[in-house]
Amino acid sequence: MLFFGAGLIFNAVDLRAQERAPQPTAEEIKAAQDQKIQLLQDKLEEIQQQIVELKRANSAQPETHHITTAKASAPPPAVSEEPVITDPSNPKSEPFAFADFTWLTGNARTMDTPYATKFFTPEIRTDTNYTYDYRHPQDNTIGGSSEVFRANEVQLTQLGVGGDFHYDNVRARLMTQFGLYSQTTPRNDASTARGQWNLADAYRYVSEAYGGYHFNVQHGLNVDAGIFMSYVGLFSYYQFDNWAYQPSYVSSNTPWFFNGVRVQWFPTAKLKIEPWFINGWQSYGRFNNRPGLGGQILWRPNGNWSIVGNQYGYGEDALGIPTRTRYHTDDSVQYKYYDRPTSFISKAAATLTGDAGCESGGGVSCFGNGKTGPKQSFLGFMAYNRVWFDHDRYALTLGGGKINNPGRYLVLLPPINGATAASGTPYFTENPGDPFKAWDTSVTADYMPSQYFTYRFEYNHRAANVPYFTGPGGVTPPGGNTGAPGSVVPGWTPDLRNSENRITVAFLLKF
Repeated sequence: MLFFGAGLIFNAVDLRAQERAPQPTAEEIKAAQDQKIQLLQDKLEEIQQQIVELKRANSAQPETHHITTAKASAPPPAVSEEPVITDPSNPKSEPFAFADFTWLTGNARTMDTPYATKFFTPEIRTDTNYTYDYRHPQDNTIGGSSEVFRANEVQLTQLGVGGDFHYDNVRARLMTQFGLYSQTTPRNDASTARGQWNLADAYRYVSEAYGGYHFNVQHGLNVDAGIFMSYVGLFSYYQFDNWAYQPSYVSSNTPWFFNGVRVQWFPTAKLKIEPWFINGWQSYGRFNNRPGLGGQILWRPNGNWSIVGNQYGYGEDALGIPTRTRYHTDDSVQYKYYDRPTSFISKAAATLTGDAGCESGGGVSCFGNGKTGPKQSFLGFMAYNRVWFDHDRYALTLGGGKINNPGRYLVLLPPINGATAASGTPYFTENPGDPFKAWDTSVTADYMPSQYFTYRFEYNHRAANVPYFTGPGGVTPPGGNTGAPGSVVPGWTPDLRNSENRITVAFLLKF
């Protein structure tokens, strides 16, 4: 009983002690909760910082073509049906990612890349077309275009396989060009006739090949060397990216690529400044003694506007005439004036491009006929309007343009008897003072069942003030090319006409 009583006393004392234990106040409870919230916020910020570092580590991917031209290095986009939108006020946000710019011509509309990894973003492109020429040239040859080359045949214009390598701020891009581009693009470069080592063959099957480094400065700084797209003339080299298959002359007759060094500086998320040090005007090598200098400024103030200016100068780009200098300005604006994704008409946009240039020295003048020689200049424009329908599944584009190019230094030489830019041809001269005025118009209808594929139907009318386009008799002598490229063939003349009409059906793929 003694022990039992003692136990009751101790238990009673313990219960009274527990009753007297102080309870936490409301302030103490709130402080503890605030501490837990702060710990969670700290952890969240740590996770966000890790994500930023991972993105920066993968930041060597270049612009999407052409594009992309406009994007800084960035990690592969997430697999999503919607474009990734970032806040431009963020000091480290990806440039031009604050809005959806897939509507632009010259910019691919794909929103994700299958099989993209941390180290490599693959890319495959095919461009196959059938072009019906109303004149039915007997040699099935089309001239005067940098996109369409054969008539009344199914032809593979380009098969591109490659992609973007990106790791630890190191970046590289490779894209092949099997198909007609491997013959037609090198053929239009006269610089390969200077010196040895067959530059045309060395680069024939490559449309893009460069490597570089991405610096984490402001919104990005890329320094690349190799062959890269120029985007002079607004349209992309790759037809999938464009609103039309055959662009007007100010695009088709200006550079698609440069071989040299570029710096892409993105001081803000809406601005790119890109200087170039290049071999010359769409050239694998140098024509004479000077390199070409130029650059691009691209500004996209919001998701509805894109304004770009390309400038070129200093280069001596007439083969064998080292005292002749070329200057050129190419400026474009694109405006999306309607955007209602749920309506039958889902989107509408327009573009306007103006080009001006000249050559000076070596017997020609920029400012009119005089003691220094005849006027050698280029003046042109093009404009396009595009309307999308049914959630961007269909689109209709109307457009065209005009040029005046005395001296013909930017006119694409017809392939008469195998003539090249280096050989020239007596059947279509490109001498100082030779006149050339041309205009064109086109209607393009697109069916886009997938973000990766386009069926394109296009009608083109093109005209010039001199015989220029292939007629029914063709531009190939009987029995095939005769003698050296561009030679005179006794008793034969090419059939050139002042206009052409054609319809193109194209299958375009990019993923």
